[in-house]
Formats: sequence, C-alpha cells, structure tokens
Amino acid sequence: MNTKTLMYIVKRLLLAVLTIWLVITVTFFVMHAIPGGPFVSEKAVSESVKKAMEAKYGLDKPLITQYFTYLGDVALRFDFGPSLKQRGRMVIDIIGDGMKTSAKIGVIAAFIALVTGIVLGSVAALRRNKVIDRVIMVITTAFVSMPSFIMGSLLLTLFAVKLGWFPANGAAQNGLVLPIITLSLYPMAYITRLTRSSMLDVLGQDYIRTARAKGVSRMNIIFGHAMKNSLIPVITYFGPMLAYIVTGSLVVEQIFAVPGIGRSFVSSITGRDYPLLMGTTIVLAVLIVVMNLVSDILYKIVDPRITLE
Repeated sequence: MNTKTLMYIVKRLLLAVLTIWLVITVTFFVMHAIPGGPFVSEKAVSESVKKAMEAKYGLDKPLITQYFTYLGDVALRFDFGPSLKQRGRMVIDIIGDGMKTSAKIGVIAAFIALVTGIVLGSVAALRRNKVIDRVIMVITTAFVSMPSFIMGSLLLTLFAVKLGWFPANGAAQNGLVLPIITLSLYPMAYITRLTRSSMLDVLGQDYIRTARAKGVSRMNIIFGHAMKNSLIPVITYFGPMLAYIVTGSLVVEQIFAVPGIGRSFVSSITGRDYPLLMGTTIVLAVLIVVMNLVSDILYKIVDPRITLE
C-alpha cells in the first residue's frame, strides 16, 4: 500500500467519523423536536410518575446536556443506553439480537443477488438481442419495477398459503427462505442490468477489438478482460446495497414476521423509543459508511489504473 492510498483511507475515515457524528446529531435533535414523548401513551400515568420516569432515564435534564451525555456514551463506550419500552434491556443487546437474523438473511440474499446478477447480466450481454437476452431483460425489469412489499406478499400467498411449501412465520424452521428470496430479487435484477450495460460498453472498447485481432481466445477475452473491467459499476452498487440488506428490509421483515433489526426499528418509531431508534440509525449509518469505503478500496484492486485521491 503506497502513501497516497494510505492518505486516502485516512481521509475517508475522518469523513466517516464526521458523517456518523452528523447522523447522531440530526437524529437526536429531530427526535426530541417531535411533539409528545415516550411515556405519553402509557395508561394511567400520573404527572408525578411521568416525571419520575423521565428523571430515571435522564430526560428531565436540559436537551444540550442530554446530547453531550449521549454523544460521550456512544463515542467512548458504544453504549446506546437502556430501551425506554423494553424494560430491563439495553439497546445494544436488542440490536445484537436483531442483527443475528438480519445479518444472516442479508448476507445470503446479497450473495445470491451478486452471483446471479453477474451471471445473467453477462449472458444477456454476450447474447445481445437474442431471445435469452430479451427474456432476461423482461424478467429483471419486472423485478426492478415491483416493490418489495408486493413481491413479498405474492411469495407469501403462493408458497406459504396456497402451496404450503414454506412457513409464513420468519421465526419458524425454513421460515427465512421466502424473506431471503424477496430481499435478493430487486438487487439481483439491478445488478443484472448494470452488468449487461457495463459488459456491452467494455466489449466495444478498442483493447477488446485489439485482443480479438491478435487471436486471443473468446474465453480469455471475456474472463481476462471484459468481466474484470465491467465489475466496477457493480462494486459501486454492491457496497451500500449490502449494508441496506444486512440491516434488514423493514417491510419484508414485517410481512414475514422476521425477528430482525427491522422490526425493532419499526417498534422504536411507533413507541417513541429514542435510544433504540437512534441506536439502529447509527448502526445503519456505520454500515453504509464502511461499505462505501470498502467499495472504493476494491476499485483499486479490480482496476490498478484507478488513482485514489
């Protein structure tokens, strides 16, 4: 690793820290600016009990004091505090339990989407305007155009309700199959179209024509030149996509009752659970920032001609 690359990584890490700080700050003040509070919906809660609960969780202190206390806890100990609704549980434990499931289905779905998308996109590019190319484009266009909640509902109705092949509950055995398929279809279709367009662009470059003129075999041209150079746009998309999938699709986890981080995020919004909401938001931001950094570094590995500045 040369000095320029190292300096680039250091600069991106500093920008990542700044980004995460902005996410924490904006989320904190926006949440506290919303009218109401986490204890408004509690039944039969007197004013004295409400004040005692606010004092217990430090919500009676000035807002700026709460902010710096929270910022210090997160930065120094990665401590998001206790949940206001799930009594007796820490936010980091709730997020950890949800990530066990969300990470499992997210990584599997992302791997399926990446491999299938690259293969289908390459086949479509190499068979341009043929029947198989048109079939792949029609299918991927349908998957890209269809929202995840519609796709999830269709798969749930067909394979769980009608055919009974898989359970409708994501917590049951084999219950993660349908959520994984649902999560993988959109990115798979997008990667397919991205790979196809990138592959067609690379196949039209001068160095590909030169390789053909020199008698280089078709397989060497495809795998040694075209495939490698056409993956750069895919890498750009795959990094943030993996972060989004791993944290779990909120809609998909709700449809299939998957006990992942998405359900915790939804419950934190509806219940005004400030620490849980901010904790899940920060985790999502960290994953996105890290995956963007990894994607930029992978550019250099895939194409050494790229200069990181």
